[in-house]
Amino acid sequence: MTTRRIVQGAAALLLGLGLAAPAGAQAPQEQLKSQVPTLGRPTKPDDPAPLLDFWLYFKGSWNVTWDYPEGPLGPADVLSGTTVYTQKSPRTFEAVTKAEHSGGAVTITEVLEYDREGHALTRTVTDSRGFSYTQKGTVNGDLGGQFTIRLESAPFTVKGQTVRLNSVMRLLSPLNYRTQYTLSVDGGPFTNYGNPWWRKEFSK
Repeated sequence: MTTRRIVQGAAALLLGLGLAAPAGAQAPQEQLKSQVPTLGRPTKPDDPAPLLDFWLYFKGSWNVTWDYPEGPLGPADVLSGTTVYTQKSPRTFEAVTKAEHSGGAVTITEVLEYDREGHALTRTVTDSRGFSYTQKGTVNGDLGGQFTIRLESAPFTVKGQTVRLNSVMRLLSPLNYRTQYTLSVDGGPFTNYGNPWWRKEFSK
């Protein structure tokens, strides 16, 4: 039996089992592209780092899981749900997280102001658990295609305590990103407040 006949036979079997993809179908992952420009040559140390296209990366829905310790923002728990990003203007974006934890439903609304050329981001957060805060910081990329967003929070008050919540967001691939949160209470040292993952959700 020739190789061609073997391949044809295998294809027919897959179609019969309903396992072959329809013509023109494309896996969601194949539609996601790196934001690093194609130079047509190896990169050099003095090549400029890419600028983050915020909407291209974040648009759509993401599944989130956040395991966090006890603190002034509430008892230790695991929060899981979905974050949906929308664009309000070329520089303004909104992210709304609808999630659940042991205490019930949680809604976290973020307004993000992004200055691409200035490598700057301002993030204003309103949490249905009874607190709000603002963060400001930098957005930087590397020649490998990863971006890091470092944000520091202004002090805010929760149950009589002064809190600061800083974050480092690492955009590891077009499919997932992770945020490292650290929290300070009443001017004390910053300690770990969880490392939630966001994973891209695709339409069925």
